[in-house]
Amino acid sequence: MSERTAVVLAGGRSTRFGDEDKAVADLAGAPMIRRVVDRVAPAVDAVVINCRAAQRAAIAEALDGAAVPVSFAEDDYPDEGPMAGMATGLRAVESEYAFVVACDMPFVDPGFVDYLFERAAGHDAAVPRPEQWFETTHAVYRAAAMADACEAALAEGEERIVAPLFDLDFVVVDADEVRDHGVPHTFENCNTRADFEDAARRLEERS
Repeated sequence: MSERTAVVLAGGRSTRFGDEDKAVADLAGAPMIRRVVDRVAPAVDAVVINCRAAQRAAIAEALDGAAVPVSFAEDDYPDEGPMAGMATGLRAVESEYAFVVACDMPFVDPGFVDYLFERAAGHDAAVPRPEQWFETTHAVYRAAAMADACEAALAEGEERIVAPLFDLDFVVVDADEVRDHGVPHTFENCNTRADFEDAARRLEERS
């Protein structure tokens, strides 16, 4: 059994990004989802991709040769939002704990992911709150417990992605811990073309 898994959420429609699927859009020479998987690979033993069936072939091609085993958890009911995607992805996890991350976070910090797994041990979740918001799509969960909580929230018609947390024994990773164990840009995402172009420029400068 894999000890640590990452669930990458890629099933969103990217409405602010345009017609292209941003998960596989070229970001400074590599598909964005490949950058996310390559970043988290040092901290996990396996990766589960949550996506729509129509995305699977392109994502599989983008992740060919990745450093960790990759499997897929396709949405049975697409377009129900990130909570449904999270539940689907977590149900496919074999390890007790999983790091959930959005496919548009190309600067995710593997050292901080390690720290989140450590903080989650013995609890149902470790969720960063660097400012006033919980970073629910950059957090470690006990997979079965969070999947149950997401499914219960969905059954009640709840749409807020933070809602399932309050059924869990979770620890808050506050701003001080983020500063001590991670970097602020670990939470940055590429929601728009402008975000994407800015990220591409910074990655090209690094290389």
